[in-house]
Amino acid sequence: MQLNPFTLKQFKLSTFVITPVLTLVLMLALTLAFLPNAVNAKSIAITNATVYTVASQGILEQATVVMDEGKILAVYAAGDAPEQFDTDEILDAKGRILTPGFIASMNSLGLVEVGAVARTRDGSDEKADITFDASLAFNPKSTLIPYARKGGITNNIVAPESGEGLFAGQTFAVNLSGEFNSIIAKKNAVLIYLGSENKGSRAQKLQLLDNKFADAIKKSAKKNGQKKNKKDEEAPALKRKEQVINALLAGEKPLLAYADRATDLLALLALKKKYAIDLILVGASDAVLVADEIADANVPVILSSVDNLPSSFDSLHGSLTNMAILAKAGVKLMLMTKGDSHNINQLRFDAGIAVANGLSKTDAFLALTANVADVFKLNTGRIVAGKNADLVLWSADPFEISSKVDLMWINGKSVSTQSRQDALRNRYTKQTNMPRAYSN
Repeated sequence: MQLNPFTLKQFKLSTFVITPVLTLVLMLALTLAFLPNAVNAKSIAITNATVYTVASQGILEQATVVMDEGKILAVYAAGDAPEQFDTDEILDAKGRILTPGFIASMNSLGLVEVGAVARTRDGSDEKADITFDASLAFNPKSTLIPYARKGGITNNIVAPESGEGLFAGQTFAVNLSGEFNSIIAKKNAVLIYLGSENKGSRAQKLQLLDNKFADAIKKSAKKNGQKKNKKDEEAPALKRKEQVINALLAGEKPLLAYADRATDLLALLALKKKYAIDLILVGASDAVLVADEIADANVPVILSSVDNLPSSFDSLHGSLTNMAILAKAGVKLMLMTKGDSHNINQLRFDAGIAVANGLSKTDAFLALTANVADVFKLNTGRIVAGKNADLVLWSADPFEISSKVDLMWINGKSVSTQSRQDALRNRYTKQTNMPRAYSN
């Protein structure tokens, strides 16, 4: 016997009677049970916190932050908060530091599980081109994601690795909630790797990039002329690759360019000026040599603060002081970790190293949060009303190695920092009658 809940009048099950209204209530309850973002999305007031807003309010002592429905509703300085809060929970931070969640970038988190195991690597492909969308292979259940959350990281810019062609593909933005809907933005920037070559000349890629832009502009001008002469005829549709190139030229997507040597960086700045593209430099070991030129061109730089040993003749100017020098010149900085995805949780330690070598703490926080959010157009990175409630409550100073994440929220939902490493530690250190390293 089939029951239709929309036409059912009454059905007796044992001694329990289901009416149409009750049926709809049960259906709604079942629906909510399968919506992960609806569960635990409580409204919370965090009181007595030392809030690093990374915004005009600066650092607020004994402040209060209210969040609901995944957003920050209000930020109150000491004495400005209402006496009572109509929230599901009130959490006393007891003076602990509350920061925006950190944003990592330029890594293969969720695309590569074990670098030495080929079948767990989805970050690159020999046939990849400018249209390559690696987000289709993103695994939000990667065991590396909870491990990254231990470093206070709530969001990430995932990047494909270098392929054989000119372009490696396009990056995408994710949150680290571990949910299947955690991809925030697909194909949000185009990635290119430049510099020294095992075979051939570095000039070839720079010249090819210039030609790609010039050809696209020439083709666009030709089509516009055809439209004026033949108004009734439709211009042929652009190929996918051409559409992406045109998006770069229109400023709809930024170009992320990996390059280290100063001559390559200057060549990229010249292309930015020539074609008015939105350029972001990545790596940029020699950036300190042309810091003023980069700042004048208003080009952001993504770099590692600990990349102080040359990996090639292109990176002879790597130094622990590079971030401080670039910040002093007025360059907008974003911090990335050196190495594979297993090191992402060390991002805060790298920021601490940069601070120890001359970078201001304010600039360090900007490089971890607001600067990344601004460049990649993410609604996070600051503790201000309207931003996503991506927040981290710390045991102490986030840049100190002994500090840890006490609590974390992504889109207002509490998430755990318990990782596979914790489970293994608990398994093999618990007291049993078995010999050491065995477990029941």
